[in-house]
Amino acid sequence: MGFFDKLKKITTNLFSGFTEADEAFFEELEETLILADLGMDTALETVEKLRQRVRKEGLHDQEAVKTALREVLAAGLDTGTTELNVSTTPSVMLFIGVNGVGKTTSIGKLAHLLKLCGKRVLLCAADTFRAAAADQLEIWAERAGCEIVRQHEGADPGAVLFDALQAAKARGADVVLCDTAGRLHNKANLMAELAKLSKIIDRECPGAARETLLVLDATTGQNGLIQAKQFQEAAGLTGIVLTKLDGTAKGGIVVAIARELGVPVKLVGVGEGIDDLRPFDAEAYAQAII
Repeated sequence: MGFFDKLKKITTNLFSGFTEADEAFFEELEETLILADLGMDTALETVEKLRQRVRKEGLHDQEAVKTALREVLAAGLDTGTTELNVSTTPSVMLFIGVNGVGKTTSIGKLAHLLKLCGKRVLLCAADTFRAAAADQLEIWAERAGCEIVRQHEGADPGAVLFDALQAAKARGADVVLCDTAGRLHNKANLMAELAKLSKIIDRECPGAARETLLVLDATTGQNGLIQAKQFQEAAGLTGIVLTKLDGTAKGGIVVAIARELGVPVKLVGVGEGIDDLRPFDAEAYAQAII
């Protein structure tokens, strides 16, 4: 099943009753995009860009206006490469985000995807604060057929990451995927812990290809933008992983994040299965939103 087929559940028919691209249509479109979680500023900017194209190009029929809107949305998501950087051995990816967004399951699914691409993957259970977090990651390691480095609950996350990086270098692992604690974005001590992990990577694997991926629940809405801003300040994000797009969520918040922070969406979760993590496709996503 393709990317769009998985996303079709979130489709909203923005053009029901469309007759012409008049001011009433644009006002209704603004409201609809806000309801799709793009946020006020992003929705207004998107509609204004569409309005300008409609007037400049003389667009009248429904399909032409739809195409223009898809292109405006897709262009707004074009903030850099959506490909993961795995150019060094090892490459290191930190997965961050609040509890419950799907960090651990996303890591397991990505491990499976990378292994299918011929990569040797090592998982690092640096979420030592949440009960059974390492156990959950170990289950995913078994499913994906990957190795894992873990310690006891309550261990120093930095020590677990240190061990994982040493193991990766010794075993010739291509990629280290590091789970982290559910860092509440208003907890300064947890953000400081995240910064410490980044320093350990810099020290132990200087020059390694790095990804710092913020995992966001598509149902979060505008709070996702707040989270993204805080994590961007603390960690310097390289990409977004958007989960739970198989439900009723529109996930339009990623358009706002791209606009505000310039951080690309790199992966999307569209189901519970191990194969349900996909590279992000901006055009297919814009199609699904419409």
